[in-house]
Amino acid sequence: MSKIELLDCTLRDGAYITDGNFGNSTIKGIIENLTSSKIEMIEVGWLKNIEHDKDSSYFSMVNDISDYLPNSKNDNTEYLVMMDFGRYDITKLPENNGKAISAIRLVFPKEKFVEAIEYSKYIKNKGYKLYLQAANTQSYSDIELIKLAEKTNEVMPEAISIVDTFGVMYHNDLKRIFMVLNNNLDKRIKIGFHSHNNLQLSFALSIEFVKLAQDNNRNAIVDSSLAGMGRGAGNTPTELITNWLNFAQDKDYDLNTIMYTIDIYMQKFISNYKWGYSIPFCIAGQLGSHVNNIDYLIKNHKTAYKDMKIILEYLPKDERKLYNYDKLEEAYISYQDKEIDDKKDLYLLSEIFNNKKVLLLVPGTTLNSEKDKILKYIKINNPIKIGINAISDNYDYDYFFFTNKIRYNYAKEKNILIFEKIPHIITSNITTQKKNNEFIINYNQLIKRGWKYFDNSTIMILRLLSKYNIQNIAIAGFDGYKGLHTDDYTDSILQTDKTDKEINQMNEDIKNMLVDFVIKNQYSSKIEFITPSQFSSCINVESKEAEAICQI
Repeated sequence: MSKIELLDCTLRDGAYITDGNFGNSTIKGIIENLTSSKIEMIEVGWLKNIEHDKDSSYFSMVNDISDYLPNSKNDNTEYLVMMDFGRYDITKLPENNGKAISAIRLVFPKEKFVEAIEYSKYIKNKGYKLYLQAANTQSYSDIELIKLAEKTNEVMPEAISIVDTFGVMYHNDLKRIFMVLNNNLDKRIKIGFHSHNNLQLSFALSIEFVKLAQDNNRNAIVDSSLAGMGRGAGNTPTELITNWLNFAQDKDYDLNTIMYTIDIYMQKFISNYKWGYSIPFCIAGQLGSHVNNIDYLIKNHKTAYKDMKIILEYLPKDERKLYNYDKLEEAYISYQDKEIDDKKDLYLLSEIFNNKKVLLLVPGTTLNSEKDKILKYIKINNPIKIGINAISDNYDYDYFFFTNKIRYNYAKEKNILIFEKIPHIITSNITTQKKNNEFIINYNQLIKRGWKYFDNSTIMILRLLSKYNIQNIAIAGFDGYKGLHTDDYTDSILQTDKTDKEINQMNEDIKNMLVDFVIKNQYSSKIEFITPSQFSSCINVESKEAEAICQI
């Protein structure tokens, strides 16, 4: 009967979530507890060309790892580290002295598998057990799989793993790959399986893999991680697969210790980070797309699910597997570029706005905290009141301005009566089919590329209003973003989930776009902020040399 082993990759695949920052005691605790749980193989992290930090599972040298391993190693547990082919200086690899890890897993892309397997001989020559990981195995044809098996036989690693990099596999895909490898690999080489849960099939496929291995008398390794922690949709959860293996395969994993490990070491990550099955990652799985493309569309453009799918379909299949953000941005712009004849609507808006005062009600928190001040301004000045991408119950609006389809649909669902009653000015990326109370303006007329977050709705409405002879533009609620886990909006549903670094970039881009707008349109005397804002100083500029006034 074939031998089935489990490889926990929490500290390696989970490093995509935490950027390796687990904490010294957490790394040690997870390794020690997984050892006690009788997990056969533990992947402790990555070898990378960086200086090692004691709280990180990114290691510069193999010897960095020894301090994290249990004092009394379990002879039944193997400790591995992953090396990414071409991304680590292999000359730094010392002879295996038995004091740190005993094995190295080398991951490589399809187009480099011949070169990578040849390269892997160096690892074996240094005295380490060798494990191979063929990224995106589904992209291999049967002929290529046969060649992969033949090259693998030449170096005789401990195992080679099937990797569902993009979470696109179904049962038939796994069976095809397994059978070709099984029929061509030396019988002494184990076959492994590393899944991603984009299609909610990771656990089911792992069970199918075990059954394939047993039916074909092949020793096998199943990858898993605590709470399924891993890039994008994550992996097969260790707590699920151990429970099933105990039940169906007479294994003896200590589930109490596994659950204790999750309680003590994983809850902080579960509470503060996101991974696991989601609709966006499901789309990535359906289209065979790298999850970084999904992250980009969500973080940079708040893209709706349906639109996300269509945008990715603009890319050729091979390019979806990469994350070339320039090409992805081109696909996004191509999708948004729905040209319409907006001359009539622009003219009608000129009749509405010419020689008027305008108040932009942006949904920052000061729209609530400074309510009395805003209402006083409205009473004295009687401006045209425009709600930007949101509705607040505190104000009576004359118009809404929408540039984002998700915000448009949410506003409609939240208060259908007000939404239907108040006229909308919307950009053509939302729709090109005009309703009775809508003005549609070409999206590309109101954006200006050159910044990462170029489609800020407040900047876009300013560009629209600059076309008209307006007495004054007052802005309320345009607060700026404060940081992760803080309230930036009047409605918590609108809250961003961007990192502090991304938030800083958004603020910087908005400031620079506002400076650019003021200088280009000579609008500094016509704009006033009536609530506190990070951007208020940016209207006090008259030339490029004066931009220093507006600093983050």
